[in-house]
Amino acid sequence: MSLFSGLFARKKQIESVVLIDISADSVAGAYAYAVEGELPVVLYTQRLPIETHAGEARARAMLRALKVLGETLIREGAPALARATGSGSAGSILVSVNAPWQKTSVRTENLEQITPFTFSKSLVAAALKRIRAAPPEQVLVDESIIGTILNGYETRDPYGKQARRASILVLASLVDEGVARGIQAALRGLYHTKNILSISGCSLRYQAMRAAFPHEHDALILDATGLMTSMALVRDALFVAIVDRGDAATARDSWAGGITKELAELAKRYPLPRTIFLLARETDIPSLSQTLGTIPFGKLWLSDNPPKVVPVIANHLIGLVRQTTEDAPDIALLLMALYWHRHPPGETA
Repeated sequence: MSLFSGLFARKKQIESVVLIDISADSVAGAYAYAVEGELPVVLYTQRLPIETHAGEARARAMLRALKVLGETLIREGAPALARATGSGSAGSILVSVNAPWQKTSVRTENLEQITPFTFSKSLVAAALKRIRAAPPEQVLVDESIIGTILNGYETRDPYGKQARRASILVLASLVDEGVARGIQAALRGLYHTKNILSISGCSLRYQAMRAAFPHEHDALILDATGLMTSMALVRDALFVAIVDRGDAATARDSWAGGITKELAELAKRYPLPRTIFLLARETDIPSLSQTLGTIPFGKLWLSDNPPKVVPVIANHLIGLVRQTTEDAPDIALLLMALYWHRHPPGETA
């Protein structure tokens, strides 16, 4: 080896991010970084409750909690990032917005020509731009392409390929205009970076779960990480339906009844999968799993063999993301770090 070879070795690039998760009852944040070619590392995590004062609008309480969270992250998390990377400033902010602050819908856009065409990012961008619209007083904060079908076949790497027919599955999220402005203003008042990316929580977790469990092509993602419960149905590795429920997961009887009702409605339109992924805070997993055990899955699945319920915990993400703090793992933040690492800034699909 040359004496001078080490002098000219390329320094590995380090990227860092602030992760913000906004749910119905709490706001959470973390600092994370990734060295080129290595796993992302979550350095610091914090979750704060949304506490509403008398006569105060829920959105205002959420924004107040978000400001307190940001101040805590800067005061306690930024020094940890500086010790790990040499800089306490993050390059971007990724915000996951969940119900009830956002409403999500899934749609399919079709492209077809008589002669073959090259499926490209510019073609998709132009198609989405033509049909992009938001209702009055709503802001489109996330439009993720979560699946592509070329000539009738689902394709994971579609760009550059030839096709006559293409179908694009789009998951779009709308946020009340006032809430969206408030989130942006709060974060811009705390951080210098202008690179603030927003995405719906269900879209992010679906895409992160696809990376964590690549061989599970048919599954139901039951997300009970907050007061709002959502169910995302995945068939043939594609996100096909989403259901949001407003009842609190702490009201176990009504929660189980609501889940049963929504599953029965889904079963009228789609065959139900054999795997249910349960996303929840680890302290809630035992009681939620026990409650799920009271649901008559056999009647819904028309089978004597009930589906397999898989509570997703931090150990499932070993080899994909690391957490170096002694705090209890927060599955929502870990999935955010995984998503961020798999999607360069500006990409949501």
